[in-house]
Amino acid sequence: MLKQTGVLAAVIGLAAMVPAALAAEPITGRWVTAEKDAVVVIAPCGKALCGTIERFLVAPPQGNDQRDINNPDAAKRKRRLLATTPILSAFMQDSDLWRGQIYDPKSGKTYRSIVRRKGPNLLEVKGCLGPFCQTQVWRRAV
Repeated sequence: MLKQTGVLAAVIGLAAMVPAALAAEPITGRWVTAEKDAVVVIAPCGKALCGTIERFLVAPPQGNDQRDINNPDAAKRKRRLLATTPILSAFMQDSDLWRGQIYDPKSGKTYRSIVRRKGPNLLEVKGCLGPFCQTQVWRRAV
């Protein structure tokens, strides 16, 4: 009986650790985009996570003063891309991934997005329109 109690305690102990193992790894931090043209910083914004361009690695036509000229909302076309325009928004944890929206300032389009960690230095970023998705891998910035 004592042996069975020890096994039961071990099983209960392992079961208690399963939810922690299934939880999504944090996606906060600084990430280099797949095109290696910018560093996006992901941080809390209210109850969600958001991402903005921290710096350009490849200068856009207007340099650091580049505006959100492709935004479909005319009122937002004068805002700077650097540090003010949300590239990732409303990301909430959902099991082992994060769901929110991703904005492409080059096209002015916003897509449904799914992000997940693929190890300590890789972030899988998916942008989806309906059932069609495009996946990129972002690397942790140093």
